[in-house]
Amino acid sequence: MGTTNSSTPAMGNYAGVNGISMYYEIHGDGFPLVLLHGGGSTIYTSFGRLLPHLAKTHKVIAVELQAHGHTGDRDAPETFEQDAADVAELLRQLEIPKADIFGFSNGGQTALELAIHRPEKINKLVIASAFYKRDGVFAGFWDGFAGATLNNMPQLYHQEYLKITNDPARLQNMFDKDVQRMSVFKGWTDEEIKSIQAPAFVISGNHDVATPEHTVEMYRTLPNATLAILPGNHGSYMGEALSPDVDDKAIEHFAAMVDAFLGG
Repeated sequence: MGTTNSSTPAMGNYAGVNGISMYYEIHGDGFPLVLLHGGGSTIYTSFGRLLPHLAKTHKVIAVELQAHGHTGDRDAPETFEQDAADVAELLRQLEIPKADIFGFSNGGQTALELAIHRPEKINKLVIASAFYKRDGVFAGFWDGFAGATLNNMPQLYHQEYLKITNDPARLQNMFDKDVQRMSVFKGWTDEEIKSIQAPAFVISGNHDVATPEHTVEMYRTLPNATLAILPGNHGSYMGEALSPDVDDKAIEHFAAMVDAFLGG
């Protein structure tokens, strides 16, 4: 069993990005690898157990997106387009012309948006537990957004957010914006996905939010993709915080797969 490090490490930084204060951390050395967390999450709920492995061979830039974790908000809804613009601007400020991008869950959708509309920023893509069509998820997934309340959010995510902000109103705001974004999710066309030329590693669990069939469809639609469907649920294969009982060796194995794909 592993633990999630939710404390703020000394390498944390802020950048003024498109009107918000964006939090990011840099770990390790090597070719840049940007980590994009899932909805309702932070760097450490999504990547706390995986990040140290990736930082052995990469310069990891882990970010927290609009309204999440340490990062500020703007008087506008969350969108994947805006998140992608924020990541691109952060990379510009860090003088990183091109990077590998690893997006988990909603972070995977932000990674797809980057690859479609800002392809010059992308070297390779890792798309983990994400979907690009509204019908790419398990039956009943969308029903949960009707009348969703903060009680539907995993308690661990509550706790981790409040450790950072100690502000229940900000937590409610993040939750409401996350729900609104997914309630109106339209996704991308096959043509848009086919336009992505970067090598892509498409990953999901066999009991994930995205169905295995949709994950295979994404793999087949991307022009230059590799596929892995792994035992587990939403992010358990990489040690996401809601799966604390995953063995460390499984996470090491997954990190080695990612490292081999990225050429680390």
